[in-house]
Amino acid sequence: MTTASRPTPDKPLGGWRVLVPRGGPWGDAVAASLRRQGATPVIAPLINFAPTNDKATLDEALADLAAGRFDWLTVTSATTVDVLYAYRATIPARTKVAAVGETTAAALLAVGYRVDLVPEEDNSAAGMAEQLIALEPEPRDVLTLRSEIAKPVLTRMLAEAGHRVRSVVAYRTVGVPVTDRIAQDVRSGRINAILVTSGSVADQVHAQFPDLPGETLVAAIGPRTAKDARRAGLSVDVIAETQTVEALIDAVGRFPLPHAADEFAPRTGTISVAAPERD
Repeated sequence: MTTASRPTPDKPLGGWRVLVPRGGPWGDAVAASLRRQGATPVIAPLINFAPTNDKATLDEALADLAAGRFDWLTVTSATTVDVLYAYRATIPARTKVAAVGETTAAALLAVGYRVDLVPEEDNSAAGMAEQLIALEPEPRDVLTLRSEIAKPVLTRMLAEAGHRVRSVVAYRTVGVPVTDRIAQDVRSGRINAILVTSGSVADQVHAQFPDLPGETLVAAIGPRTAKDARRAGLSVDVIAETQTVEALIDAVGRFPLPHAADEFAPRTGTISVAAPERD
């Protein structure tokens, strides 16, 4: 590693090549954050959304959303934001928006939507339901958009509390094969770290990179994602202190650059700080 690429206090990730597993505005924002830390981001979307099998129901729900028929819209993943953006969905001023965590909130803001509520402690569907129920003692009209495989925890809790909830499947998650070049860069260890931001991403990392080098850092954005990653067969090296991309990038920066044992001590152990996590 040359002196120019050596990490410095203001560029702690100098010399690092980091795989960003999602594209679009969110991926671009993460890449910009990595560059500010001195890293070279490699945007390689591992997942994307496929249309719901019930497009008519989604179209109707988004039309009603634009017409102002909901008091709240709940968004539980960055992929749901992709769907809203792809459909050019309109969220009227009267409809408040709840995001399950900072990552989802950042994705909403990146494409021009506002965020009115992010759970203060428990960044999960249950945590968001509890906070909404506390904020809204009277029945409200709520639109919950979810993936085909998501458990209807949020819908159930809100409905049991007396709210009028319309739960709509917005998308199906599908894997996106990376290019041969990126696959080779991962196999060879040229990619120094992989950001894992959801269970779906973890599944694709394991499926597409079955021979992940031991020195490649696997960084999870929260305990639930780390648990999903381990269930998928990945070894998790670092878990963000808080469930934000910035915290995840900062946590990666605590490690010495792999392949630089002659200049830095080899990395050992796992940084794992309890943090809330989105669905």
